[in-house]
Amino acid sequence: MYLMTWIVIGAVVGWGAGKIFQGNGYGPLMDILMGIGGAVVGGFATGFADPGNYRGTIITTLGATVGALLFTAVSAYVNGRRVFARQL
Repeated sequence: MYLMTWIVIGAVVGWGAGKIFQGNGYGPLMDILMGIGGAVVGGFATGFADPGNYRGTIITTLGATVGALLFTAVSAYVNGRRVFARQL
């Protein structure tokens, strides 16, 4: 159950981060796959590191979200992308 949630969250966050960074040079499919990979790693890491022995959906989903965002953002930064503020 958690794994499916992490995959969906990772796909959405990876796609969104790819849009924010104007793509990291890999394309939208790779942005989604990197988001999924980061979410799965973040979800498992949060589940293992949870101090209160509470492996709930909310805690691990937040960890998956942070993992997906960090993995996609770091790969964009390494690839030389910057976040530009859009003028309203």
